[in-house]
Amino acid sequence: MVDQTKIKEAVRLLLEGIGEDVDRAGLRETPDRIARMYGEIFAGMDEDAGEHLAKTFAVASNEIVLVKDITFYSICEHHLMPFYGKAHIAYLPDGKVVGLSKLARTVEVYARRPQIQEQMTIQIVEAVMEHLKPQGAIVMLEAEHLCMTMRGVEKPGSRTMTLASRGCFQEDPKWQALFFSMIGEKGYNQDLAK
Repeated sequence: MVDQTKIKEAVRLLLEGIGEDVDRAGLRETPDRIARMYGEIFAGMDEDAGEHLAKTFAVASNEIVLVKDITFYSICEHHLMPFYGKAHIAYLPDGKVVGLSKLARTVEVYARRPQIQEQMTIQIVEAVMEHLKPQGAIVMLEAEHLCMTMRGVEKPGSRTMTLASRGCFQEDPKWQALFFSMIGEKGYNQDLAK
C-alpha cells in the first residue's frame, strides 16, 4: 500500500533540494498530485498475477495462443524514470486457456512496480507457466527507457528487447521461430531455428 503522507513529505524535500520554493502557486499542490499518481503507477505492488490467471477454460485443441503489442508503462527502479513499450506473450496450452485480457492484466501487474525490464520479462513468463501450466510460454518486451533518452547517453529512439522462454519454446527452436514469425520480428535469424 502506498503511503501518501511519506510521498508528500519526500516530494517537498526533493523540490527544496533542487532549490524550488515549495510554497509558490505552481508547486503548492504538487506533493499531493505526485502521491496520487504514485498510487496509480505503483498499483501492482499490491497485486498478484495469479488472481488474473486463475480462471481458465478447457480446450479440445492445444494450438498456440499469442497476444502481441500489449502497451505497458513502467518505472525503472534504478533512476525512477519511465520506460514504456510493447509486450508480446505466447503460450502453447495443455488443455486449458485463459481469457486474453488476463494476459494484458498480468503485464500490468508487473509493470506497475519499480522494475527493470529484464526481470519483468521473466516474471511474466514464469507467472504464465505457474498458473496456466502450458506446454511452454514465451515473452518478449521491447521498450524505450527515458533513463537512456533524457539523461546519460541521451539516445532517443533506442529500444531494448528482452526475451524469456520456458518449456517447448525454450527446448524446440521451431516454436521460437513460429513466435517471431507471428509477431513480425524481421531481425530474427530463421537459420537458428533449423
